[in-house]
Amino acid sequence: MNTLFDKIWDAHTVKTLDGGSCVLYIDRQYIHEVTSPQAFAGLRQRGIGVFRPEQVTASPDHNIPTQNQHLPIAEPQSAEQVATLERNCKENGITIFPIDSERNGIIHVIGPQTGLTQPGMTIVCGDSHTSTHGALGCVAFGIGTSEVEMALASQCILQSKPKSMRINVEGELGKGICSKDIILYIISKLGTGGGTGHFVEFAGSAIRSLSMEARMTICNMSIEMGARGGMIAPDEVTFEYLKGREFAPKGEEWDKAVAYWRTLCSDEDAVFDKEVTFDATDIEPMITYGTNPGMGIAVSGAIPSGEELDAASKASFDKSLAYMGFKAGEKMAGKKVDYVFVGSCTNGRIEDLRAFAHFVKGRKKADGVTAWIVPGSKEVERLAIEEGLRDILTEAGFELRQPGCSACLAMNEDKIPAGKYCVATSNRNFEGRQGPDSRTLLAGPLVAAAAAITGVVTDPRELM
Repeated sequence: MNTLFDKIWDAHTVKTLDGGSCVLYIDRQYIHEVTSPQAFAGLRQRGIGVFRPEQVTASPDHNIPTQNQHLPIAEPQSAEQVATLERNCKENGITIFPIDSERNGIIHVIGPQTGLTQPGMTIVCGDSHTSTHGALGCVAFGIGTSEVEMALASQCILQSKPKSMRINVEGELGKGICSKDIILYIISKLGTGGGTGHFVEFAGSAIRSLSMEARMTICNMSIEMGARGGMIAPDEVTFEYLKGREFAPKGEEWDKAVAYWRTLCSDEDAVFDKEVTFDATDIEPMITYGTNPGMGIAVSGAIPSGEELDAASKASFDKSLAYMGFKAGEKMAGKKVDYVFVGSCTNGRIEDLRAFAHFVKGRKKADGVTAWIVPGSKEVERLAIEEGLRDILTEAGFELRQPGCSACLAMNEDKIPAGKYCVATSNRNFEGRQGPDSRTLLAGPLVAAAAAITGVVTDPRELM
């Protein structure tokens, strides 16, 4: 009667303490340049090293530029953070994929891509979107800096076990609907607190029909509804994706691993603390209109009035619309777009770039739009070039940049100017997330492509 989450969590519980907290063993820890320096400084102050460096992997991603990566990083603070990460990894024997490495990229892209992320693992990183890795059937979640230090020192962290939740999406997806539309739809229905206190398993025929990379998009944004993390039971799609990857098991070890991975599913009689079901045919291409990921509607829809909200929520709703320069009742279709950003750990994989490039093929970028197409890793960049996607983009007036987190969170040079509207395939639309006073409209690659071509918010199905 166990859920998939229970099976993995319980197998990694070293000890349950009085009060209910668990000492949880961690199979793999990912680190980057932003949340790890303080953790290493803490270890030095305590006079201890990294307990199991072979189970830690690093890649700079947040602060790195997406142009001229062969040159030294120009921004002093970013340069110092990246240099500090490299120094800490060297001192502690940790594998790092530096900027000039063919393996470099956003940590949540390269983990699955290299085969380091595998079903049944517990995975942590000082980054909230660690939930991405749950798409391969892992218990993966973000941790704070003190916990980064704890995991480095002991390969364990102290955690309270979350409740379990299952979200089923049943039925067949319509034309032009991608995984980003699914997760934006779910969050719009459940709200940004709908998963609070829970670890979510995504299930149902529509979820099973998705590719591995599409599943990563779903799990990536599970935390935007307040969940501790998201996961999807591994299946043939998972095994096919992992087979032959650099750090995946080989030979007899592969056969043994797959045999174990096949056991990683919720039992038929498993009971979840919370369960909801959605009909895939109700999902349309989505876009956000406000300043949290729950403020999403169909691209063809109108901004709601918010009249059903309580006084405090209504005040927040009104403040959000004022920041965005929108009014209740207005249609989103036709609204002017200044920037388009395709990338991030949400939608910076090769399938996302393929979808965008194939949509814009034979068309031209709108004159008033600045577009940043940013691969999530060096491997994605290489494939985009080899497959001719860069040529398609160039012909249509776009530029393929170099890998990095880019405009997702504006910790680098890629910032959206104040007051400008950006259709972004990233994961958050908070005030100033993409630059001071910038305005973010979250969407999938096809909605982004339609906006890039027309210069306004457009339903991609009208151009298909």
